[in-house]
Amino acid sequence: MLTCDFLVIGSGIAGLSFALEAAAHGDVMIVTKRTVEESNTQYAQGGIAAVLDKEDSFDQHVQDTLVAGAGLTHLRAAEVCVRDAPECIRRLQEFGTMFDRAPGVERTDLDLHLEGGHSARRIVHTGDMTGREVERALVEAVRNAKNIRVLDESMAVDLITLAKYGGPEVCAGAYVFDVEHGKVETILARATVLASGGAGKVYLYTTNPDVATGDGVAMAFRAGAEIANMEFYQFHPTCLFHPQAKSFLISEALRGEGAILRRLDGTAFMKEHDARGELAPRDIVARAIDHEMKRSGADHVLLDITHKDPHFIKEHFPGIYAQCMGYGIDITREPIPVVPAAHYLCGGITTDLDGRSTIPRLWAIGECAHTGLHGANRLASNSLLEGMVFAHRAALALATIDRTEPWPEVPDWDVGGAVPSDEAVVITQNWDELRRLMWNYVGIVRTDKRLKRAARRIAMLQEEIAEYYWTYFVTRDLLELRNIATVAQLIVECAAARRESRGLHFTIDHLEMDPKMARDMVVKRGVPAHLVPTAPSATPRAPAAVNGPSA
Repeated sequence: MLTCDFLVIGSGIAGLSFALEAAAHGDVMIVTKRTVEESNTQYAQGGIAAVLDKEDSFDQHVQDTLVAGAGLTHLRAAEVCVRDAPECIRRLQEFGTMFDRAPGVERTDLDLHLEGGHSARRIVHTGDMTGREVERALVEAVRNAKNIRVLDESMAVDLITLAKYGGPEVCAGAYVFDVEHGKVETILARATVLASGGAGKVYLYTTNPDVATGDGVAMAFRAGAEIANMEFYQFHPTCLFHPQAKSFLISEALRGEGAILRRLDGTAFMKEHDARGELAPRDIVARAIDHEMKRSGADHVLLDITHKDPHFIKEHFPGIYAQCMGYGIDITREPIPVVPAAHYLCGGITTDLDGRSTIPRLWAIGECAHTGLHGANRLASNSLLEGMVFAHRAALALATIDRTEPWPEVPDWDVGGAVPSDEAVVITQNWDELRRLMWNYVGIVRTDKRLKRAARRIAMLQEEIAEYYWTYFVTRDLLELRNIATVAQLIVECAAARRESRGLHFTIDHLEMDPKMARDMVVKRGVPAHLVPTAPSATPRAPAAVNGPSA
């Protein structure tokens, strides 16, 4: 049995930022499924939105966020994130992050990009590999920090919850699978922080790495936490279409710098779908591309930036240029074949503005959390920002945690009658089937009939997965399959209950946006998906206090 003050599950920008700040108040243990560098953050290209130019304003950034969120953005969450953004950039620089510079710009010497949905240049970046630079700096800082221990190749299986003092269940840590040694360890913590990222692998095509299997959301749901707005899954409009390419994102910033979306015959089409053209929010651009592909029967469209100077392209997008050249595509001379792909989860574990979930002593930050910032559609480059802001707020809220309370008695992991598996093909088959049906039935465009079909098949797959889970020793592949099946169930349930088209949720059977449904869709274990009565512009519902009597 291991113990720590702060158990952090995940090693992206949210988890590492929290760990670095929390280490000043106690010992931190970071659990990460593969190496500490492997996370969605590592693959983020665009940058971080922050108001740094005198021509920009906090009010403009908030307004852009609200417009993208299609009536569901929590106003207070947006205000908190936008006003904390400049300080987040400063902290990242203190950790050693090297952002691109442009001397002579008022109020900042940082180079600022423009991206879709933004009314001003406010995207701080490092070329087109911002996430990689941020992750590098944070990982280096973590390795040099005291009081932080990293458990690589370790995957959380389930949260440990205990009923104390006759009150609600309290999170006491997690059971964690040591992949290298094939055993499950018990880790107790005074606060457990889920920073496990997104769930793109629930879909057949995604920009996410293999680790993005919705583990935090699935574990929190099984433990009884409230989950919100899972129907809003953002599809990035432009993922490289190439038989040898795997999940390579073509940044939003290309369109911000003038790249044009074209049909295969070379004609531009975005202005036919939205007056903002290529700078329309991602959900509109993704649906436009999907429409053009289905209308023409094409398997991709083209993103053309060849009208820009080759030196400009290579200087601003070195990663994309090099990667495409590796596949024989010279983006300075020919357009890039692109398709939409699952990119970002806008819903997640319900939290307040300090990261508390509805289970005492369980916290959630980053993509796995639902703070209300993104509403029905995330504004470009608000994601890394959200991870930093709420990691900082959670660390401040936990600075005075009680470190003297005795550790509870918790049973070790019991393998029961489980035996080694001799039919791992079941995992492969169910994994492929689940991701394909989510893509076909619960993708960019939905219908009531498709959602019903998906729900029936997911329920059958979950029965097969549960039988396998209790019969054989756990493996990382099995645990990930179990989690994406839970995430798929939550997405379908929330989507079926939202009988309107809003933001990222677009259904042919309910084409209009219904003002009466301008509410968060909440689901909880044993409680069907339902709209909450509070207005989305208000502060999120306050969970039970982490240091209250029930804790």
